[in-house]
Amino acid sequence: MSELHVLRVFCNAQWGFGNPLGVFLDGHEVPEERRQAIAAELGFSETVFVDDPESGRMRIFTPGLELDFAGHPSVGTAWLLGKERAPVATLRPPAGEVAVRVDGGRTFVAARPEWGPEWKLIQLEDAFAVEETTEPPEGEELACVWAWVDDAEGTVRSRCFSLEDGIGEDEATGSAAICLCAALERDIEILQGRGSRLDARYLDEGRAEVGGRVVLDAVRDFQV
Repeated sequence: MSELHVLRVFCNAQWGFGNPLGVFLDGHEVPEERRQAIAAELGFSETVFVDDPESGRMRIFTPGLELDFAGHPSVGTAWLLGKERAPVATLRPPAGEVAVRVDGGRTFVAARPEWGPEWKLIQLEDAFAVEETTEPPEGEELACVWAWVDDAEGTVRSRCFSLEDGIGEDEATGSAAICLCAALERDIEILQGRGSRLDARYLDEGRAEVGGRVVLDAVRDFQV
């Protein structure tokens, strides 16, 4: 038996919406050969196994495959470690060292776009077109469709679709936010999914960070 925390990451200002995430803070209790099956059973877009809370060493699984890096699992895990164990300045997924910071109640992580999935960024004419999009363009397995809500203010409406790992539409996607922010080379606020909010900030040398609000929904025992 191991303890599972269920979070929502990238909530709005009223702590609504956000992308569900499962985190095993004592990931070392879960055999490696069981992790993919557990992620599929839970059905979250990602499930995290923290192998070493002190160093921030972690692994990330979708229902269908393991990822070297993903944004919403990293933000959620950093927030949860600070709440339940001890704050960390760095997370260590397989992709590399991910810097962590907290600002105004939001948790941020910094990464390179190439660390995560290879999102196809597809700009549409306006936010209404994004609202009407229910699936990615034909032939695209991993697509982020987006449009400006307010170019001057840096507000974006987006929807992200991940077909290659069985997720379908993702409610809030940190890795896509990092890719879009780095491509635009400017800070942006992203309104994604049914009502989630992501803040992305451009750094340097092609890097970007993404952050947002996190809430803990449940803690439960899970038979591993």
